[in-house]
Amino acid sequence: MKQRDDMTFPPEEYARRLGNFRKRLQERQLDVAVITSPADLMYLTDYQTTGYSYFQALIVPLEGEPVMLTRQMEESNVHARTWVEKSVTFNDTGDAIQLLADTLKSMGLMEKNIGFERNSYFFPAYQQDRMMATFDGKRLYDCYGIVEDCRVCKSDVEIDVMRKAAIATEAGMQAGFDACVAGVSENEIAAEVSAAMFRAGGEFPAVMPYITSGPRSMIGHATWEGRTVQSGEHVFLEVGGCYRRYHTAMMRTVVIGDMADSMHRAQETMKAALLEVRAHFKPGLTVSDADAMVRKIIMDNDVGATLITRAGYSIGIAFPPSWDEGNILSLKPGEQTILRPGMTFHVIPWMWGVDGDKTVGISDTVYITEDGCESFFTLDEDFVCKTAA
Repeated sequence: MKQRDDMTFPPEEYARRLGNFRKRLQERQLDVAVITSPADLMYLTDYQTTGYSYFQALIVPLEGEPVMLTRQMEESNVHARTWVEKSVTFNDTGDAIQLLADTLKSMGLMEKNIGFERNSYFFPAYQQDRMMATFDGKRLYDCYGIVEDCRVCKSDVEIDVMRKAAIATEAGMQAGFDACVAGVSENEIAAEVSAAMFRAGGEFPAVMPYITSGPRSMIGHATWEGRTVQSGEHVFLEVGGCYRRYHTAMMRTVVIGDMADSMHRAQETMKAALLEVRAHFKPGLTVSDADAMVRKIIMDNDVGATLITRAGYSIGIAFPPSWDEGNILSLKPGEQTILRPGMTFHVIPWMWGVDGDKTVGISDTVYITEDGCESFFTLDEDFVCKTAA
């Protein structure tokens, strides 16, 4: 492991992560793992690139130095960013899977128990089919989830990095508040949110902000499309700030003009859910119980709204197309995983269908402590009311 002091975390943090990962490999009776998920590569080595549409992998044996396999253009990221000492590359017309096989063979690992991430977004079926054919008769095992098991509880230094992401999140959201006035376009709001995040030290997020106004707020995962905000409408904002690929996210709502009683009741319902979160999220609570705690409060409303999704999800390292770690852990019914210190969640007690035609949201990103939970944010949760034109 190359020793350097210009990475996101100190060398001992990466040594700890690699050691924990290898312990899990040993428990699975695997001799080597081929890691392909961009977030997992970042977690283990600090490697990142936007070029992950090309095959890339970290070959991690139980003993000896790991080897990074990348497209030639991306190898500079191995040298510039990571502790990895050994790398092999393929050119744009090269055969990445054959290079993987040749590398494993040269490491004396081709006849060993080989783990690979079958559920990795960026290891598509055609490449896996090619791997199965090339590795014909070899002992291949799905090891998806091993790195994720390491990632789900953040260390103190990871929490510190997420605090920097939270600064960008809050700066972007405040800029969104300031920009929301009648006559402005959703695009203009988005521009202010984005500029503020980046000026506050944020980096490109895995997803750009969700900004919708009026009836467009009822469209799932919609974002700005040039619509002009009208007096008497509301604007739904969801902003995810990023620092060194770690994210925090929040939802807020702006009302242009007087706030209707139904909107006030929705606001108070979501705030009550978040108060419950802060009072009761702690080690030992099951994920299912955590979901039920939020869901019960939101569903017991008299404004016609519903919670149509999970109540939250793990959040941390992310690359496009999503800022969440919901593939690791989501707050949903039937999930019996126990909350543990260091887990981080975007808790989303948002309300879809207020008065039948409005989506509104107030959310929080929290981390589980030894005896409770704490928020990354300080921004007020009440709907922001702006004077109508």
